Amino acid sequence: MKRSEINEIMAEADAFIRSFGFVLPPFAYWSPDEMRAKRDVAQAVIDGRLGWDITDYGQGKYDDLGLFLFTLRNGRLSDLQKGGGMCYAEKLLISKKDQISPMHRHYLKAEDIINRGGAAMAIELFGSAEDGSFDENMGGVVMCDGIERAFAPGEVLLFAPGESVTLMPGDWHAFWGEGGDVLIGEVSTVNNDETDNWFREPIGRFATIDEDVAPTHLLASDYRTWLS
Repeated sequence: MKRSEINEIMAEADAFIRSFGFVLPPFAYWSPDEMRAKRDVAQAVIDGRLGWDITDYGQGKYDDLGLFLFTLRNGRLSDLQKGGGMCYAEKLLISKKDQISPMHRHYLKAEDIINRGGAAMAIELFGSAEDGSFDENMGGVVMCDGIERAFAPGEVLLFAPGESVTLMPGDWHAFWGEGGDVLIGEVSTVNNDETDNWFREPIGRFATIDEDVAPTHLLASDYRTWLS
């Protein structure tokens, strides 16, 4: 992805988020220079990979295969392992009309996916084989706002604003905006996007950046190189 495209997506996403009454935290608006200057006081932001996350999954087709995310908070794996403390994470996502977030599951993370506003949120679901791999013949059961709902293999569930689904680590899922763009909330256990995503097809999690212009704000995936 070109950095200029990422800058434009950030501006559009911020306006979309604000249209629903949400405002991102102050560190969202720091320039790269401000992030460098404040890195000592913002070490938890950097270590937790909080902030902007815009991906085309390395395929160069963002409008068709991509996702906007902003990680608002992320707990500590050590707390999760000991069974107490900051064991949770929270994100805001924007899934554009017919923009696919590809079929995947998580090894560790359980998550509530919540339609926060806009169009319908479409989620295609499959269960797992015994070894956790994708099985096109497996259905399952998910919780939708506290109510059990069985799904057939490949069934697409639609969620209106205010509705949500709870996905457990073995639930294979892909999602998109149905009929328009949708603002999505994610509340989950501690999140590590570098290790916790199992995609059905071999695919990258992060975009490769063409630095055609300077970044307005750093992506979380930039921290390692830009702040080293």
